[in-house]
Amino acid sequence: MFEPGPLNAITDVAGVRVGHSTVIEGSSVRTGVTAILPHEDSLYLEPVPAGLSVANGFGKFIGSTQLSELGELETPILLTNTLSAPRAADALIRWVLEQTGHDGIKTVSPVVGECNDGVLNDIRRPTITDTHVRQALDSAAGGPVAEGAVGAGTGTVAFGYKGGIGTSSRRVPTAGGCTVGALVQSNFGGVLNFAGLPVGLMEQAGLPSFDTDGSIMMVLATDAPLSDRNLRRLAARAHAGLARTGAAFSNGSGDYALAFSVAPTVRRGSTDRTDRGALANKQMSALFLAAIEAVEEAILNSLTMAVDTEGHEGSLVRALPLRSVESLFSRLRPDA
Repeated sequence: MFEPGPLNAITDVAGVRVGHSTVIEGSSVRTGVTAILPHEDSLYLEPVPAGLSVANGFGKFIGSTQLSELGELETPILLTNTLSAPRAADALIRWVLEQTGHDGIKTVSPVVGECNDGVLNDIRRPTITDTHVRQALDSAAGGPVAEGAVGAGTGTVAFGYKGGIGTSSRRVPTAGGCTVGALVQSNFGGVLNFAGLPVGLMEQAGLPSFDTDGSIMMVLATDAPLSDRNLRRLAARAHAGLARTGAAFSNGSGDYALAFSVAPTVRRGSTDRTDRGALANKQMSALFLAAIEAVEEAILNSLTMAVDTEGHEGSLVRALPLRSVESLFSRLRPDA
């Protein structure tokens, strides 16, 4: 329904930056770190309102309790693999403490999400280091965002195909020209539904053998001035976008969505602003739909931009066969 922004990426939201550290070593290491920075100032001194929604909590989302309690984000968001999340959090804390103006800080709540990339990556090996985290943070920039098997998506798998990092955005003219951007780390199972076409059912005989368990981290950014309460509601709609792709929401899946607003009028900090000028509840419906659309496309982009990947113990995960998908669309939707 809504048009994407010029980059069709989370960085269409002004000020948002993304950085990756892709770690490929030998035949067994396929992992990395992805960093998302909401604005160029100090997040600790100028936090942004944020909301978290969890569909299934089989995961290790570091910093989630304080984020939910206060409704604000005080550090960049990191994504990495499951067993590297504590090391990434430690590195993020040190990075925050070193920033200009942070000399007196005595507490930091790092925000780190994770997916288990143990199919392609030797996840038990302590690969991710302080250097990788800093590389992702320090390389973060606006503009186009690398997708597919990069950063935290280097070793992930979705629907039995190579998953990874995906991003998308939507412009919402009815909300004052606001933008909603999404970035995902896809690593989950189910029966793939590609833009309304049940590809997984039609191609089931050719699908790799895969488990329905897995996880996905979904991050939403917007320049709409939203309260943390309405950001929680926005984050909840990410799960509708996830459902559109055929996700299984299984027992062993960690399905997390975090949304934040970069609007200056709702930024918190030294002026003690708290959601002044935030949009009313009745203005949220268009933003909800934009979030659903952006997340759905971001997940599909994570698949279409991925490549065949060999990894740990001889594992091989194929990329989504795009020619087969195109053929199905041509046959079933000739006018599309």
